[in-house]
Amino acid sequence: MRTTSDRIRQAVSFEVIGLSVVISFGTLVLGHSMKDFGLLGAVGATIATAWNYIYNLLFDRALLKYTGTPKKTIKQRVVHAVGFELGLMVALLPIVSRILNVNLMEALIIDLGFIAFYLVYAFVYTWAYDTLFPIGQPFHKPGAEFK
Repeated sequence: MRTTSDRIRQAVSFEVIGLSVVISFGTLVLGHSMKDFGLLGAVGATIATAWNYIYNLLFDRALLKYTGTPKKTIKQRVVHAVGFELGLMVALLPIVSRILNVNLMEALIIDLGFIAFYLVYAFVYTWAYDTLFPIGQPFHKPGAEFK
């Protein structure tokens, strides 16, 4: 299982990278102000970070209980990403509507765009993270092998 500090590093780095992309996209492509998308990003990232920690902990515990290992297969990674995004979408839909001052249908379309991005991003990010920081391995500082 991952340590608390590893889970925090995973969640925070995931949100920082994703937030940078989302705010840029929202202001450049969707035409909303940076203030609005920045606020949405900050609120969304806060909720998503908490959800990320809770969801990953519960998902890993379930994997360990039912499969004997917290390591994920491709199918389990897809289920993991879809479950995470659906839970987050339910939480964020009214917030998107309120902050961007759009109706719920428009908020749903924007939220579906977020989901499309984050489904792919979550899959790629967690796979890359698990590759760079294998479960049970301590944090390795790049360049440490040269000391």
